[in-house]
Amino acid sequence: MASEATFLMQQFLRWLDERPHRPSEVREAWSSTCPLNCAWEDALADDLVGYDRDGRLVLTERGRARLAGRVDPGNAGGSPPMPAPASVGFAPLRPPYA
Repeated sequence: MASEATFLMQQFLRWLDERPHRPSEVREAWSSTCPLNCAWEDALADDLVGYDRDGRLVLTERGRARLAGRVDPGNAGGSPPMPAPASVGFAPLRPPYA
């Protein structure tokens, strides 16, 4: 199951890398009734995606690193490197409510 989840995450990140998407578009395209297949929710939790100033979902630096296959050589878990603080233009992981 881990390889399937990894494949789904890569698909999701590639899809999002094509252009930013509104949360409603993401839910419509990536909704699942299986709690194990919630790639976009996992991507949010893992800081691979975030919201831009317009409330659209976009890749974070960490997400771009994951998509490119770059990993921190000092990290045995193989996780992508953490982005530098103060990412350019990214808001907290909660969408705007206005």
